[in-house]
Amino acid sequence: MDNKKENLIIIMSDEHQAKALGSVNHPFVKTPNLDKLASNGINFTNAYTPCPICVPARASFATGLPVHKNRLWDNAMPYYGQLPSWGHMLQKMKVSVESIGKLHYRAQDDDDGFDQKHIPMMVYKGVGMVWGSIRREHERKTRDQRMLGEYIGPGTSNYTDYDEAVVSQTLKWLENKSKDYNKKAWCLYIGLVAPHFPLVVPQEFYDMYPHKILPETKLNPRDGYIQHPWIKKQKELRNDENDFKNEEERWAAIASYYGLCSFLDYNIGKIINKVSECGFLDNTTIIYTSDHGDNVGARGLWGKSNMYEESAAIPLIVSGPKIKPSKCDTPVSLLDLTETIVDHFGAKSPNNGPGASLYKIANNSPDETRIIFSEYHASSSVSGAYMIRKSNWKYIYYEGFEPELFDLENDPEEINDLSKDPKYLNILVELEKDLHNICNPKEINELAFKDQDDMIERYGGIEEAKKLGANAATPPPKT
Repeated sequence: MDNKKENLIIIMSDEHQAKALGSVNHPFVKTPNLDKLASNGINFTNAYTPCPICVPARASFATGLPVHKNRLWDNAMPYYGQLPSWGHMLQKMKVSVESIGKLHYRAQDDDDGFDQKHIPMMVYKGVGMVWGSIRREHERKTRDQRMLGEYIGPGTSNYTDYDEAVVSQTLKWLENKSKDYNKKAWCLYIGLVAPHFPLVVPQEFYDMYPHKILPETKLNPRDGYIQHPWIKKQKELRNDENDFKNEEERWAAIASYYGLCSFLDYNIGKIINKVSECGFLDNTTIIYTSDHGDNVGARGLWGKSNMYEESAAIPLIVSGPKIKPSKCDTPVSLLDLTETIVDHFGAKSPNNGPGASLYKIANNSPDETRIIFSEYHASSSVSGAYMIRKSNWKYIYYEGFEPELFDLENDPEEINDLSKDPKYLNILVELEKDLHNICNPKEINELAFKDQDDMIERYGGIEEAKKLGANAATPPPKT
């Protein structure tokens, strides 16, 4: 597939659960624009984040390297050009590369691989959530306010306002580019924040999801489900399920999340329509994905920060004029998207990471031996968590705790943990070996703590570090 003369648009949302798309047969979510994009593109049905939290996931997307290679472990360790990015590789090829919207890198003036960054959302004050780096059990900090926002329900927030500003800027950018007589191929990255909390959404989208059509969340602890001990430790600091004012507000949170998915879809529809209106649809590939998912109440969990499918799996659609509509079941990750972007323009890999171009993966037969890896060393976790996805198996390794094993083909909702069933001992041993072939989980866990301890010390110690960072969602820039 020759894409070297085609433009490329990458749209990345924030916290969009892989299952929350009409195109993958979600029972009620309304995403007509993304469904149309999917019907004209390649749908990667088993896509994952390299880390289920914003800043390290986006740093890995920039460099094509897993978190433990970047050593950017959490939301206080942003990317600022420490290693080459896919953007740097495009710049070397003289490809115009710009961004509009959320990046969650460090600062506007950093050399991070973009010719121009329009209204970028970066980490808070160029520092990020330092208090979240305090992870040792006897030192961890509780939040001063609930993560999901003070108000939940219909309305507008600084995040919905920001997304509208990003879309407006994008439409203007496309109009200006259509008047440009320079016909060289270009790359545009667009960062939208929906459906990330705060869980506030314009009334028309909230009304799409009346409470009577919403099913009860699965595996709720109040119904007898027992959370994994690692998760329980995490929830000691951020038990969002217990922070709702009443049951009505809890249902409003679910309705707002799905409303934000439809709000996101509406905004993407406006962008795609403008791409068509400006005459770019016949020579532009559009890729849609998200940085990670959201639990939306499953297992009594909200937000991300774990390795279950709701949190770690992501949507991934590649649509373009030379792309034959299809489905690809081979497991992939954002590290593969990094390699796809450079491959699209015939550029070199930024760091020769483990990823491969999605174009090549989709053209090959399904690869049941391919391994996808994710890891988490960030806010509220008392130790590192690691995920291996291989064939139909999902293996979750928690440093210092018992693992979990799921058969996603026969148990896609991850109801039955098979890790203690002797029938699956060989699978467990094989997947643990696969993990150790990627990294030594104990050594990486210790390295993450060391790097975080060193950073905390540079800020003046734990008491000073506790004061640094937004309590909940990163504030957007003024637009």
